[in-house]
Order: sequence, then structure tokens, then C-alpha cells
Amino acid sequence: MTDKRPTLSLKPKTGPAADRRATGKVGRNPAAAGPARGQGGHGKPGPGATGQPRPGNPDQRPVGKPPRVQGGDFPGHQARAQREAREDTAAPRLRQSHEVKVAPQRDFRPDLKSDSLALALLGAANAVARVRAGSALPQALAGVFAAYDATPQARGAIQDIAYRTMRQLGRSETLLGLMTSKAPEPPMLAGLLAAALSLLDTPEGQPAPYEAFTVVDQAVSAAAAHPDFAHAKAMVNAVLRRFLRERAGLVEEALREPLARFNYPQWWIDTMRAAYPRDWEAVLAAGNVHPPLTLRVNARKSDVGAYLQTLSDAGLQAEQVGPGAVRLAQAINVAQIPGFAEGVVSVQDAGAQLAAPLLDLRDGMRVLDACAAPGGKSGHILETADVQLTSVDADPARLARVGDNLGRLGLDATLLAADAGSRDWWDGRQYDRILADVPCTASGIVRRHPDIRWLRRKSDTSQLATLSSKILDNLWQMLLPDGKLLFVTCSLWPQESEAQAAAFAARHDAVRLDAPGQLLPLGGAGQDHDGLFYALFQKKAA
Repeated sequence: MTDKRPTLSLKPKTGPAADRRATGKVGRNPAAAGPARGQGGHGKPGPGATGQPRPGNPDQRPVGKPPRVQGGDFPGHQARAQREAREDTAAPRLRQSHEVKVAPQRDFRPDLKSDSLALALLGAANAVARVRAGSALPQALAGVFAAYDATPQARGAIQDIAYRTMRQLGRSETLLGLMTSKAPEPPMLAGLLAAALSLLDTPEGQPAPYEAFTVVDQAVSAAAAHPDFAHAKAMVNAVLRRFLRERAGLVEEALREPLARFNYPQWWIDTMRAAYPRDWEAVLAAGNVHPPLTLRVNARKSDVGAYLQTLSDAGLQAEQVGPGAVRLAQAINVAQIPGFAEGVVSVQDAGAQLAAPLLDLRDGMRVLDACAAPGGKSGHILETADVQLTSVDADPARLARVGDNLGRLGLDATLLAADAGSRDWWDGRQYDRILADVPCTASGIVRRHPDIRWLRRKSDTSQLATLSSKILDNLWQMLLPDGKLLFVTCSLWPQESEAQAAAFAARHDAVRLDAPGQLLPLGGAGQDHDGLFYALFQKKAA
């Protein structure tokens, strides 16, 4: 029998949303009774609109503590608390709770049907809670799949909802801040509510993936199935039903906060606006959509024209988006991609496919791919020319993925688990070409990894830029005179990209050659790629 613990209460229906409803300006939303079933989006959060951080991000804390109107460290509550404190400095304060919190049972296996939406919601909630604790979403999902012994069908559903939740987390948390008196505890309960809201509160123009009553019913079942918050199933029901009743007013009020409007931490929004004053909103919006499935055709085994015909024969629509790049109209599992198992194609973003051609490869060259995992660029290098490739990565587990990818392509390279910032592994022979895809905040691939925005801190940018600078300086010593080094980063922050490139060229008197520079992920024709940065350098002859 579950022990009874204090739980949060619904916030009284006061404020703009309730006031409008009371005066007849906000009526019952007809769509709340049951939106039409449709296909939802598929699915590498955080600080509130006022810039306050999620616990564990001390670098983002403002100087001085703002007034707290309601309890909890939930970003949605923080944003609301500061707003209400400004409106009424005499607002009552809840007494701080001194309840001893029990460690969450994240590995608890619920007694739910493997194909049920309830299991998928609970699994997604579990993954969200793990991300809040600092895990990357792929690792969080792997932990959930193992704990639940999830079937392939359940894995797909859990992953879909988890990614959807991450993309909408700022908006969902702000809505919860409007509807509840304090942050939901434990974190899995907050994750469950956010996951359910992501299915009920679909982005404008997108159909709802499930009927509203089904989402509410299954969310309540999910809560009842977990011993940590079974006592809160009535609250889950009340919160979700209140959202359906007052959707229009709640969403209108939530969207006044940047956290809800853009679904990014405030520091991220501010940094983007400063770096790209004309395009910042478009870049933020592009990071909230599901990325396309882009393939690289292996020139050793086929060409774009022949492969497009293969796709057409299989009933799959696609188009060419680069010299060797094909984008599928509809994403499918890699196991269903014609020729994938045989190495005819690989999954690789159109922007990432620029690396190998920029290296100007010729047969017989000695080439180094530093920071090589997961191996997409290593494979492309070997498809482009017969070179002697050494692929280095500091993480042995990730390096194993390089070997797996090359094995599928039928290609070979020397794999070294080593630190690209040291020389312990280097044999002293210089390379003709070096690809330096250095560590960064990964702010340019947030549409593929929506958890990044909630895991990163503002201070990470300078720390990673310092690490990357060390790696670049080290690799430059391994390059032959007249050789070329391609600096690549998947960051949108100038400190990690253009400023890094300019400083590197000045330190080493390197010749800077033509390269794309910063690619902005704006979406649309010709720009449906990740946010990568390219700078190409040549070492002067001795």
C-alpha cells in the first residue's frame, strides 16, 4: 500500500485566464472535448523567462534572490512568481516545506500493458526526469528501456513522446506554473504532466496524435501505476482537465513568457538574439521542429539518380538536396531504408556532408579524423578517396560505433581510443589532411537533440571553446607543411566558431582558405540542415 505524502494543490482560478473566463471572454474550447486523431511528430527544460536556472545550473543564477510567491523550483513557477511579485509585492508566501524526500524509484517496472499509452507516458516521464538530473536524452531513454524491458513498439512510443516533450518543455512547464501552486514532486510526476500536455497542447497547425480523453485517462493510469506518486492521480486528472477547459486563456497567458513562446532557456534566447539579430527567431523556431531524414549515397556503390529510382520503386518519396544527399519525404526506421544494411547509403545531415569534399582528398594521403565518433565523416572520407585514415575518439564506446559504421560500409581505418588534445598516441608522422570536428555546446543540432538546450549552461561555451582551442593547437603540429586542416563545430555561438577560427589563424599564421563558415539552420529549401561551422586552413610550406 502506498504511503500518503503531501502533494501539490491546484492553484485557485485567479489571474487573467480565470478573470476572462468569469466575464465570458474565455469559453469552453470546443476542441477540448476531443481533438481529431492524427499523426504526431517524432522525437540531443530549463530556465524560466526571467533567466532563473533549473537546479544544478548555478552559473545561470541572477544576483540576488527575487521574491517567491509560491513554492517550488519549477521554471514555470519561477516565471509566474516573479511576475506576480511585481504585480503585488504583498503577496502571501507559502511556508517552506521540510519534508524528507524519498529517493525516486526510476527503475521501478510498472504493471502496464506494453502497447499502452500509459506505459509510453510513464516511460517518457522517466526519461524527462533523468534529463533533469543531468543525463543526455539518448542515455536516459536507454536506461528506461532497460528498466522496463520495453518491446520495440513501446520503445518507439516512449521515444516519440520524450522527444516531443523536450521540444515543448518550456511551454508545458509554464502552463503547469499557471495551474498548480508549487512544482510537482517527484520529478517523474512533473515529467508525466509535461508529457501529457505535449500531447494535448500540440503546436499550431499540427493535428493531435490522440483523443484528449484518451490522454487524460492514460496519464491517470500511468500515475496510479507508480508507487512514488500514485497518491497524485486525482491531481493529474484535475490539472489536465482544467487545461482542456481553459486551454485558450491558459495558452494566451503562458505565451507572454519567452520560456513558453520559444521553448528555450532565457540565456539561450538572449545569446541567439545577440549573435543573429535578423535571424534569431527563425533559428529558434527551426530548432523546435522534427529534423528531416537525410541520406548520403555511397559513391563507391551507387549514385544519387540510381538511388532515387530505388526509393521510388520502393514507394518512398525523396529529393536530392546536395551532391550526394537525398532527403526522404517521410522519416522511417533505418532498417526499412533500401540499401542501408548493404552500405549503399548512410544517415547524415546535408550540412555534415560538406566536410569530406572540403578536405580536397587524393588517393594515398594520410588523413586524421580527430574526435571521429560516431563515424559519419570517417565513412564519407573513405568513400571519397583511397586514403590511409586514422580515426581517433576519446570515448572507447563511441569509437566502437565508428567501427560498426565502417564495417557496414565495407571500409577500414585505424581506430584509436585517445585524447585529440594530447600526443601520447601519435607516431610522429605528419598527416596530409586533418579533420578536427572539435567538442562544443552542440547548439547547432538542437532539433536532433532537444535536451541539449536544457542541459547546457551559459558558462559551458567558454569552457568548451578553451578545450577546442587546445585540441586545434595540438593537431596543427601533426599537419604536414602545405597540408590542410578543416575545423568543424556544430555550434551556433561565435565564441566557439568564427572567433575560434580567427584566433587560431592568428596564433599559427595559418592560411585561411574558402569554406562555408557558419551555416544557420533556418529550414526551407537549401537550408534544411544543421547549424554547422566550417573553417579551412593550410599550413605554409617550411
